Parts: sequence; C-alpha cells; structure tokens
Amino acid sequence: MMTGKLKQVAVIGGGLVGSGWAVVFARAGIPVRLFDASEDIRQGAPSRIRASLSDMQEFGLVSDVDAIAQRIEVVDSLVDAVSAANYVQESVFERVDVKKAVSAEIGAAMRDDAVVGSSSSGIPASAFTDQAPRRSRFLIAHPVNPPHLVPLVELVAAPWTDPEIVPWLREAMEQVGQVPIVVNREIEGFILNRLQGALLNEAWALLDAGLASVADIDRTVAHGLGLRWSFMGPFETIDLNAPGGIDDYAQRLGTLYHSIAQDRRDPKPWSPDLIEFATAERREILAKPELEARSAWRNRRLMALISHKRDQPEC
Repeated sequence: MMTGKLKQVAVIGGGLVGSGWAVVFARAGIPVRLFDASEDIRQGAPSRIRASLSDMQEFGLVSDVDAIAQRIEVVDSLVDAVSAANYVQESVFERVDVKKAVSAEIGAAMRDDAVVGSSSSGIPASAFTDQAPRRSRFLIAHPVNPPHLVPLVELVAAPWTDPEIVPWLREAMEQVGQVPIVVNREIEGFILNRLQGALLNEAWALLDAGLASVADIDRTVAHGLGLRWSFMGPFETIDLNAPGGIDDYAQRLGTLYHSIAQDRRDPKPWSPDLIEFATAERREILAKPELEARSAWRNRRLMALISHKRDQPEC
C-alpha cells in the first residue's frame, strides 16, 4: 500500500500550466524543481511566478510570497528536476509525440517509487506512456488553467497504471489544496472537457444559426448559468430547480432536453468561416494585443471569487 506525502516535486514544462502547478505545490510547503526545454521560459519563470504570488497575496490567498517563491528552483536539465522527486507533474505541449518523448525521458530518470501525473487535457495516458520506462507509475492529473486558482484535478489511470496510485494521488492532491476527481476509465476529453465541449458545440451551433451574437451568448453564461455553476454542479442545480427535486425536474423538462439533443444528432465541425466570424466579433471587443492583460484580469477576478468562496459556508 502506498503511503506518505509529497516530499519533493518536479514540474516539467514551465509555461502557464507548469508555473501554476509549481505555485500549487510550493504554497503547500513542498520544494519544487521546475524544468522547461526553453531557456527563455526558464529565465522568465521566476518573475512570472512571483508576480502571480504578489497578486494572490493582495487577495489574501497566500501570506508569504518570498517563502513560497524560494521553494521553487528552476533547473537546467530534466534529470536534475526529476531524479530526487517522489512526484512529477508533466506539463509539456499537448501533442502525442511530444508527450511520448518526454515520458520516455522522465521514466528513465525518475525514482522507482515516484509517480508521474500528466497535465494532458484530453489525450489519455495510454496514447503516450505505452513505451515509457516504469509506465505503471504514469497517469493523467489534468488541471484547469490556471491550476493555482482553479483547484479541480482529473485523475485518469492508464490500463497499466498501478492501482494503488490513484487513491494515493487523490489524497496527496487534497493535501495541497486541490479538488481531485477520479475518472473511472480512459475517455477522450475526460469529464471537464466533455462537459465544456457540449456547451461550446452548442454555442457555436447557435452562433452559426444566427440566433445570437458572440457577446450575448457569453453574457448568457457569465450572468446566468455561470453564477450558479461557480458553486454547484449540474445535478445539484436541477435538484434545486424543481419543488420535488431532481426526479421532479426530469419529469417536467426531460422531454424538452431530449428534443434539444435530437436536434443536434448531426453536429457540424467549427467551420473556418464561422471561426473567422467569431474571431472578428471578439477582436472588436478585445484587440489581440490586449489578450495578455485580459488574462491577467481574469486571474484577478478568479482570485476575488476564490477569496469570497473561502468565506462562505459550504451548507
């Protein structure tokens, strides 16, 4: 039976997701070694991480920026990052060949008892760890971007993953403040992106039909569905939306939702013309050079929401 906590973590990939993961572990008191193949990313990582921590401090989400930042060491080789770690979070580019190559490197350099979680957002671990050394130690640990602000983590084992690893990692993720869920078998897109994909595909279809603008579809979620979804899921939502609970709701509206689903039996791909149309509307709202600043705004809004949620009772 696997026992013990995270003691030394390696993060492979120092972009937005990898840097966020480094913050997750370091703020929980765990030393982190971060490596990225890009020297530019390695050099820029400390300042990006410190800026994020400073923002978090402003919202009361962390207390000691210096102490957390000092737990994160950027190193110049994958072997230096991985060799002493009992947990490795892989966060490289979302492509099978890239993940296959880095999994082989990690598997060759890691300890026999270490665990490797991949931040893959939809590619199952069996697609890129089949030839990796120590492949039984690999699984998916998919976060939501940015992981240091949105705590959900999807844990998905490959067919050959040691069965003791998932419960161990679930507990470890809870100990560092994340909210893990277990996906019981491999499926493309896992849970989060299949749910997100259902909403996205319907949003594109509504736009394609000319039923509403990009901005108004966004408003429907931001000022409607999203307000409830920020603290409850779809099943609890409908359980509370009918006097008799979830079965009452299903009796009242199940036929409507089935009819809607039947209407989408032949989904279309997002066409180049439709993407161009949506892009033009979004660029009128937000110019491309302003995307980075708007992402920072999003993160600060998330910090404010997290701070608020921490002060609210669960029940």
